[in-house]
Amino acid sequence: MGAEAVGAGMPRQISLEDVAAMAAADENHRYELSPEGVLSVTPAADPGHAMLVSRIFAWLLSNGYGPDQMAVDCGIDVGGARVPDLTVWAKGSPPRCGSSSYAGTAGLLLVVEVLSRGSEVVDRIIKKAEYAGARIPRYWIVERDNATMVRQYVLSADTGGYQLGPAGTRSLDHLLTVVPDIS
Repeated sequence: MGAEAVGAGMPRQISLEDVAAMAAADENHRYELSPEGVLSVTPAADPGHAMLVSRIFAWLLSNGYGPDQMAVDCGIDVGGARVPDLTVWAKGSPPRCGSSSYAGTAGLLLVVEVLSRGSEVVDRIIKKAEYAGARIPRYWIVERDNATMVRQYVLSADTGGYQLGPAGTRSLDHLLTVVPDIS
């Protein structure tokens, strides 16, 4: 199907349910919708990206976070539809549908985004502001450079935005040797 056919079939206003339907019909792309109605379509994660998410998931699992507390590629409703690479939820508060088919943010402790080529501006600026606006306590950005650095942000009660937390920025290899501080 060509771009013309896809574009001609797009509704004038896109809802969260429209985005969910597009995502369900297309396993090769990730669909996200900003609160302002901007649709983003990105390719599925490459193997390196997927392995970074798997390493963090396994580390959290080995440090007492249960499989019912973590979700990979779980869509969340932040006034729009976002699909973080990894989410961590409070014990006894797994992801549940909010006002749409996407999970609400009640009980959400941490959102992790692994940067991909083309996602840097969205992850560093736009999603960071949206997640802070949704009052998600922690946001980590995994930078895919030579050292694979993890920027660990904590929501500031004073400003309502994120600031680097006490752990600041660490290499992923170092992070995976310490006990997670996500409470």
